[in-house]
Amino acid sequence: MKIGYSFWGFLGNGVTDTPDGGRSHRRPFIDALLARGQDIVFLQTDRDRLEAGEDLGSAYTFDDGLPGIDVLFLEWRWSITGRNTTMCGSEGHTCDLHRQAQLINHYTVRHQTPTVIWDKDRTLRAESVWRRTAHTRVCEAALAPTHGARSLLFPVADDLLTQADPLALAAQRRDLALGYVGNQYDRDESFDRFFAPAAARVEHLVAGKWTKTDRWPHVRFVGRIPFEAAAGVYGRSLATVLMLPERYAAVGQMTQRIFEAVLTGCLPLAPADIRFADRFVPRELVVRSGRDVIERLSYLREIAGTQQHADLIAACVDRLRLFGLSKQVSTLESVLHGLVQATATERGAA
Repeated sequence: MKIGYSFWGFLGNGVTDTPDGGRSHRRPFIDALLARGQDIVFLQTDRDRLEAGEDLGSAYTFDDGLPGIDVLFLEWRWSITGRNTTMCGSEGHTCDLHRQAQLINHYTVRHQTPTVIWDKDRTLRAESVWRRTAHTRVCEAALAPTHGARSLLFPVADDLLTQADPLALAAQRRDLALGYVGNQYDRDESFDRFFAPAAARVEHLVAGKWTKTDRWPHVRFVGRIPFEAAAGVYGRSLATVLMLPERYAAVGQMTQRIFEAVLTGCLPLAPADIRFADRFVPRELVVRSGRDVIERLSYLREIAGTQQHADLIAACVDRLRLFGLSKQVSTLESVLHGLVQATATERGAA
């Protein structure tokens, strides 16, 4: 089928000064869909070319018009005051929300095109009309999605899991006990409880956009780094803490940070208040306080480079199979085909 795919971000490394967690998984996800014979046209701006100056070649098609499609697939965008709610052409304006509205009005409303919304940031309201419209489906990257939504997790390429070598990763020299790559958004409470106490005791580094840091003068913040540099930070770090906004933690929505860390051998410590925490990490890596983090780091330092260390990394890699690319692509295809058939049946009945 021909899928009109709307996303606001990058397929490549993009630019440093912008948030886009989708860079870690979007391109493999799309490539896998293309490999299965799906026809995809991208309906937002080609930011790789226009902003990052990267030409991805003829493998991908962008169209800023309203081409004929079988299904509309949206990585859901939401209102961000001062950014996409301003007038087109004004300073700092991004047109992702306006373009999404145009796509929905044309395809979903006017032509009743089957539409799948991937609410990756959990910003679609529970009472949204799109949750109860016959020709729309909502997917969420959570193990316990909102009633009526399907679980579609952030995917990790299966070959990366197969290629991971726990022994080699355990043997790697790591000069940081604790590292974190990610932005501040809604993470202050977790940072206060789990990361900051440990940071006062061990070598550490925090990369990302953290604008309000006065309460943690002892923490080493280095600001945003290029997307491709994240692996370098995790590759230097013995462990990280999986800090999630409460709206993610409550439903078991894990971000891509877990596989960015694990695949470099950086062990993820998961706060116990993350729903299904022990499905994401082994039980010995679940923590309940800053003191727990400090104690686990002490233990990990003792076993660093040993078979025990390699076994822990292997257990974490095994947990990542939950996010396996082929599994997530099959989930989306099941949603797409089911929606297309249901829409066709409804139209035939009408």
